Amino acid sequence: MESSDGHSAPVNTDAATAITRVSEMARRVRANVARVIVGKQDVIDLLIVALLSEGHVLIEDVPGMGKTMMARALARSLAASFARVQGTPDLLPSDIIGVSYYNQRQGEFEFRRGPIFSNMALVDEINRATPRTQSALLEAMQERQVTVDGVTMPLGAPFLVIATQNPIELEGTFPLPEAQLDRFLLRVRVSYPAPEEELAMLYRFKDEQPLDSLQPVISGEELMALLPAVRAVRVTEPVARYLLAIIHATRDYPTMRLGASPRASLALFRAAQALAAMQGRDYVKPDDIKRLAIPALAHRLLLSPTQMTYQTQDGERLLREIVESVPTPVERV
Repeated sequence: MESSDGHSAPVNTDAATAITRVSEMARRVRANVARVIVGKQDVIDLLIVALLSEGHVLIEDVPGMGKTMMARALARSLAASFARVQGTPDLLPSDIIGVSYYNQRQGEFEFRRGPIFSNMALVDEINRATPRTQSALLEAMQERQVTVDGVTMPLGAPFLVIATQNPIELEGTFPLPEAQLDRFLLRVRVSYPAPEEELAMLYRFKDEQPLDSLQPVISGEELMALLPAVRAVRVTEPVARYLLAIIHATRDYPTMRLGASPRASLALFRAAQALAAMQGRDYVKPDDIKRLAIPALAHRLLLSPTQMTYQTQDGERLLREIVESVPTPVERV
């Protein structure tokens, strides 16, 4: 039997070994972060998907959900440099990118690197920063480089931007424009923990801070070495057409003012490859597309004003309707 998602293809031993390494890496990082963060395995998985896809993540939820703690735990697990920037109206682009200053002792200008040069940069409450400062992230996130005074400097690898914003207290904030939202591979919500998870959290943090003793389980160099295996994950034509059918449906949906862009198609494609590799598969299944459709696409959609009461929830609801309406590829005998 030949399957539409590639089950019958011959197995390449080297490729299978590489996929096993990706799956094992994901398991170790997930377990390490879980030493600090109780529950939220799905959110942790999405952060790992972003790392393996070389994308960025927007976390949208109310304060106190452990967003910063989760980002720090992930950076510690990768032995990666970490920097946090607090979004405020007086935050300047130079506070993120860096600034050139005159060194009187050396008699020349020097560049002092900003937090964006870290392997993992957390921009907390990004919607409280002005549009000018928000736009300073565009080149860094998309091109993985920054340009200051006509000089272009590449950023390190791995490189992940995690931005957060709160869906409450929106007075005096600057909503991210569509062009900025489209730079994020995924948008995730942490949500409240279950009662048993919150009880376990109370006892876990009773005597010590677990983050202080967290040790790396993989280096950044080892992570980057796994990326070719992720990019080699197979996506058969029926599955790719299924992905595009969902994308095109968002563009034709009557209550949608702006559908998913071609960048969204590529984002969902790469994220599905990463998720499949994390699960030990060298092929993408339609279920991978379904699981990632909302975090990869919902924030890129713009609803008609007459249909929109709350952009996030309504966008996810309509996208769920779209995914359910698109026929799923089935196995061929």
